[in-house]
Amino acid sequence: MATLKREEIDVEKSATATADTSSSTADNLQHIKAAPNGLLDRWNIGVATISFLEERGIERVLPIDRYEVTAASYAQMLFLWFSTNLTANNLAVSLLGPLAFGLGFVDSALCAVFGGIVGAAGPAYMSTWGPASGNRTMVVARYFMGYYPSKIACFLNIIIMLGYGMIDCLIGGQVLSAVADGNLSIVVGIFINAIITWFVATFGMSVFHLYERWAWAPQIVVLFVLVGSAGPRIDPFFASALQGTTLNASRLSFLSLCLSASISWAPAAADYYVYYPEHTKKWKTFTLTWIGISVSFAFVYLLGVGLATGTFSNPDWNDAYGVSSGVLILAGYGGLGGFGKFCGVIIALGVIANNIPGTYSAALGIQVMGRYGARVPRWLLTCVSVLIYTACALGGRNNLLGIFENFLALMGYWVAIFLAIVLEEHLIFRRRSGFDWTAWADPKRLPIGIAGLTAFLVGWAGAIVCMDQVWYVGPIAKMVGDTGADLGIWVGSGWTLLVFPPLRAWELKRYHR
Repeated sequence: MATLKREEIDVEKSATATADTSSSTADNLQHIKAAPNGLLDRWNIGVATISFLEERGIERVLPIDRYEVTAASYAQMLFLWFSTNLTANNLAVSLLGPLAFGLGFVDSALCAVFGGIVGAAGPAYMSTWGPASGNRTMVVARYFMGYYPSKIACFLNIIIMLGYGMIDCLIGGQVLSAVADGNLSIVVGIFINAIITWFVATFGMSVFHLYERWAWAPQIVVLFVLVGSAGPRIDPFFASALQGTTLNASRLSFLSLCLSASISWAPAAADYYVYYPEHTKKWKTFTLTWIGISVSFAFVYLLGVGLATGTFSNPDWNDAYGVSSGVLILAGYGGLGGFGKFCGVIIALGVIANNIPGTYSAALGIQVMGRYGARVPRWLLTCVSVLIYTACALGGRNNLLGIFENFLALMGYWVAIFLAIVLEEHLIFRRRSGFDWTAWADPKRLPIGIAGLTAFLVGWAGAIVCMDQVWYVGPIAKMVGDTGADLGIWVGSGWTLLVFPPLRAWELKRYHR
């Protein structure tokens, strides 16, 4: 995104209005400051005077507050997602193909790349609603699931964003500790990543986009160095240890896991485009977002699969992975001496680019949850979000593998179900009538949500009976292969697609909204 001009930032900082003000006046009163009536208000006024700090929360960005789209603005869409996902945490996801699912190099590579590409279509689609509406993603969700039922999706999205914050801090801390030969505690590394993330995410959109515009450059350099350093020890002929239906079940489960990682950005994707004008080309927004996510995931997924296969033929790599995935990444730079450790530091700090958008969206999600959250400034909620996932990272620093296997897949279930509702509401029921984006804060002008809530719960029921997790395997999932298969995403979204249209048609006929 082109750097915001000073006057644009001033306009941005002038917007105030609570999320629960009736929308008949919300858009018109957005620029009127309320008199400070408490310590928090006075404190917020003082903080808001800091240059380049985004004061705006979930209030709709009016067309007059947006800036003109340029070629650089479109390019920023690509750079944003390329920087965000060209990171070590996504590389660690693909390690699980050979190490946890028993897949060979070719099977793991194909499932990982294809899963990432398919999953990227979700956030690419949802990102188009940012310029169109001027609303944040979880505010847009009100138009599809209803004002109150959408809070369920919002809560789950907060969990996703905070969960990724925890994982990012863990990965960064592991690599920094490995670079220091264990002389630097993982705890210190976690704090380093959290503090830098907090600084950028607190300032908000302008500083956030400036950071993401360039964060990919050092990452791509050190990752190519890793390819050259580790390449000779990667085993591209490593074969799958499974056969028949059990092999197919593992392929599907791993593909679903990799899909979950990329699709999980869908409930936040529109947040970063709300300052783009309404006439921004939707096909460009979709395509550039999709390419940025797909290419970055494909690159790190392939590298992660390669490192995982190397652990079976290189005892030192296997020992490194026994310590942590971060140590394995650093082992890939073996033989490069001090330069390899320098590359490791860049890798560790690279996860910050992945952590910033999630932290930013988590704070917005807390505001969407209700009137009390909406009254708390975004920058303060950012501080709270960082404190929460930093504490979780400190507590879970010895269980990263389990977090990846369980957390990512579980989050992918609800996102796929949510996207099924959005697609059908958009393409079947709103294709001609469109949306009244000024109704974003008025429950009486938004859908009741009976259809959205029911379809969402039915989808979850389908996901539960078909999920395959360490702590639970659904009865349908058990029927596939010897160890089961994770069918949750596919069955959950499929049941939702079947249930939502007739329920929504009845809801419109009964309540006319």
